Amino acid sequence: MSLHLGRTVFGNPANQDNVLTKEDAMQLMQAWVLNPKLQLHMLQVAHLMQCWAAEIEQLPEATQWKWEMAGLLHDADWDQWPELHCSKIIEELEIRNIDPEIIHAIASHGPAHFGIVPETRMDKMLYAFDELSGLIHAYSLMRPNGYEGMDVKGVKKRLKEKSFAANVSREDIQDACTRAGVQLDELIAFIIAKQQAVTLP
Repeated sequence: MSLHLGRTVFGNPANQDNVLTKEDAMQLMQAWVLNPKLQLHMLQVAHLMQCWAAEIEQLPEATQWKWEMAGLLHDADWDQWPELHCSKIIEELEIRNIDPEIIHAIASHGPAHFGIVPETRMDKMLYAFDELSGLIHAYSLMRPNGYEGMDVKGVKKRLKEKSFAANVSREDIQDACTRAGVQLDELIAFIIAKQQAVTLP
């Protein structure tokens, strides 16, 4: 089953800076995503995106929300329509006249799957956080103390174990770090520090 999107242009440039409210974005996510584990993953990635935009990129709050919204909705159609991932959420956001930068970030969060190259910082960091966030959360679930005391070395050991979280693409993680120009150790440490604060509402 190919998930290639078959196009490279998303949204309308006239809709620059158009976003959903946080309430509307949450309602969309919760209506489309029924699996609480996937909901948690999307909330975690959203939080990582917001924190990175604020602390590392030092972007204004309005732009931080764009990053967070891209993280919150990047897998919105995976739960109920996996064969339409991520074309269905893209079309929904286009109908809602959302900023094309947000839509492009979602379209490019898995270039090997969707055929869209991450271009902006938002694109690249969403791609970088997605797979690694999932692996680190899986690691927390097998540790007696969860995230407490977790370190970079332990995560990298799990990365080398191909049988652990086998559905997580190690190739995508390495590719994403290279594209983003971020060291793997830095990214792991950032995720450990930030992700543990996220819980389902």
